[in-house]
Amino acid sequence: MQNQINQYTIEINNFQPANAAELEAFRIRFLGTKGLIKDLFDQFKAVSPEEKRTLGKGLNEFKQLAEAKYQTLKEQSAIQPEKAGSKDDLTLPGEGFQLGSRHPLSLVRNEIIDIFKRLGFVVAEGPEIEDDWHNFSALNFPEEHPARDMQDTFFISKSLTLNPSPGESKMKGDIALRTHTSSVQVRMMEAGKPPFRAIMPGRVYRNEAISARAHCFFHQVEGLYVDENVSFADLKQTLYHFVLEMYGEGTKVRFRPSYFPFTEPSAEMDVSCSICKGAGCQMCKYSGWVEILGCGMVDPNVLENCGIDSEKYTGFAFGMGIERITNLKYQIRDLRLFSENDVRFLKQFQTEIS
Repeated sequence: MQNQINQYTIEINNFQPANAAELEAFRIRFLGTKGLIKDLFDQFKAVSPEEKRTLGKGLNEFKQLAEAKYQTLKEQSAIQPEKAGSKDDLTLPGEGFQLGSRHPLSLVRNEIIDIFKRLGFVVAEGPEIEDDWHNFSALNFPEEHPARDMQDTFFISKSLTLNPSPGESKMKGDIALRTHTSSVQVRMMEAGKPPFRAIMPGRVYRNEAISARAHCFFHQVEGLYVDENVSFADLKQTLYHFVLEMYGEGTKVRFRPSYFPFTEPSAEMDVSCSICKGAGCQMCKYSGWVEILGCGMVDPNVLENCGIDSEKYTGFAFGMGIERITNLKYQIRDLRLFSENDVRFLKQFQTEIS
């Protein structure tokens, strides 16, 4: 028996498996329930008491050597024994991380910003919780205007005194979630001097029923340009350029007269529907046209409210909903998809990552 132990010890010390199958064969041969070590212990029961004293220690050391050899090879080479019948290929790479995707609203917001930055516009931001002055009064909203009604605006509190920021007068008024990013225009004009050329992206809130075309919160980009001798022709040329950059050549554009408290004259801008190609669909209300923004020349009262001489300076302003721009660009018919976090929807924009 001692000769067998010595022979097997040399074999174990020299053993180096080439693959997982050879390592598993080693385990079965020496450490399995019918392996050599089990057989040696069965033989050990039949030896004389004198031989047991000598062989017992050596047999235990041999068993420990085999177990240690198997564990070392398993850990150092990271070879895992294959189970019987397993078809796993252990040489394949592990599972990787899936690439995420930017939200379509973020993609379009960034594209809008890039377009206007190339025209010299800077980005300005402001608070989402606003007072009556910046959200309504400074923008020429009359006291009886529907936007001031609880049915249209999310009011937080009534008639609070605000702590003014440096260079800003102390004001009183209702506190509400802003209904447009025009409030950022007021803050910019109050805090500085013309010329101003800026866009104001941000989230806004209105008390509206949620549907495929409307939501209680959405995203806007508004723009303001104030300087000497700014005309309506400058406004039209700026917006024509924006539409061609966003939707490409061949997109039709039209302006319609409209009314906004803070601009005079005012207009709404429509583009040809990219979803139905003018044939008529739910998005364009079967007219072939979709309104994408409102615009106009800044009302002199707004300039005066912000401390700007309306006799010297003129300007234009515009505002658009990012959701509407995105609907047309990617032909999305239901804007509720933007806030539902459906991975199946978001994955469609994975290729847009740069």
